[in-house]
Amino acid sequence: MNNNNTPNLLKVIVAGALILLVVHTLGRFIYTPLLPLLIADGALTIKQGADIASWNYLGYLIGALLAMRWHRIEQIRSVLPWALGINVLCTFLQTQTDSFELLSMLRLINGISNGIVFVQAPAFILEWLARHGRASASGLVYLGVGVGLIVSSALVSIPADWLSGSERWWPAFILSVPLAIWGWRQLMRLEVASPITVSSAGIPASSKLLDKNSTPLFLSYAGAGMGYILPMTFLPTLASQLPDIPKSLVGYSWLVVALATLPAPWIWNRAGAMLGDTVALRVNYALQLLGVLAVLVIPGTFGVLLCGLLVGSTFLGTVLLSQRLARTLHPHQGPRLSAALVALYSVTQLGGPWLTKQWLNAGGTLQGAFWLGAGALVWGLFWAFLVPRRS
Repeated sequence: MNNNNTPNLLKVIVAGALILLVVHTLGRFIYTPLLPLLIADGALTIKQGADIASWNYLGYLIGALLAMRWHRIEQIRSVLPWALGINVLCTFLQTQTDSFELLSMLRLINGISNGIVFVQAPAFILEWLARHGRASASGLVYLGVGVGLIVSSALVSIPADWLSGSERWWPAFILSVPLAIWGWRQLMRLEVASPITVSSAGIPASSKLLDKNSTPLFLSYAGAGMGYILPMTFLPTLASQLPDIPKSLVGYSWLVVALATLPAPWIWNRAGAMLGDTVALRVNYALQLLGVLAVLVIPGTFGVLLCGLLVGSTFLGTVLLSQRLARTLHPHQGPRLSAALVALYSVTQLGGPWLTKQWLNAGGTLQGAFWLGAGALVWGLFWAFLVPRRS
């Protein structure tokens, strides 16, 4: 891409990042630091909190499956603005109710819209970048999630003493509206061609999602979904339950995750360029596994902080490296592969809160449930070693 187009590249990356900030942090992950406060307010119990998280993850799965069906470029142009608008509307409606039943329904719809946007927006941008010779910059879109975690932490902690119950959703909604509008206005101007589906010899490209090259990547990504979701959902709540943990660490544990996530897309984007995406993915899984093990082996302040640091700095790297590897393996069906990976990710992360609930009902501890995440990451690391190396 020439220098005259560089501002356009920057604007596209920023627009995609802001859209992910809106749906994936202000819409979704802000629930993690909110949950201990909602429990303290008496609005929810910890088991209800796990139920609501499960509804949200189910919605995310449904959204990813819908995005898998609506994977063509013209479909993305039609569906993406509606999904983005519905996501912001759900955040507003959450300011209006403390009902567990209504909140569960809204978090389900939030998950559906989030799943669609989280697949379609980066896939749409990746296709545009690939056609301008800048596919290696695609991971920078996920900087929006890192920035969003910092923003969401501030939006929860700063007004914590003068908001309660459903009022705690207001800051997220107020910020979401202008960011969503500006982000979509930039993306709607992009000219993105549909992926080429025939070879230079005129032979139709295979429509299979799974083959000997892509299957290890899918199996590895399944482990990533369950491995990261427990600390990303319950780390502050776990910190509030561990003995000899300062009360301030409950909020600070999420801040550590947020701060670690902030540079993660740039770091793993760079690591993929230097080491190759396949090798970088293996390193990523190993560090993420160490993070989950930290809170199990060292169940104190240091373990909680190390978990937040390592998981926060790796989980987005897993996403961007896997998405880019998938398109390298099957460049003719990039958006469809992206949707399939997110759908699989959703299935396994949906199982995390559900299994946590069963474990708690059986008398287990939240800390004990984190062993499930560690085992899932061992699975992911194993299959990552079988993913073929690609340039």
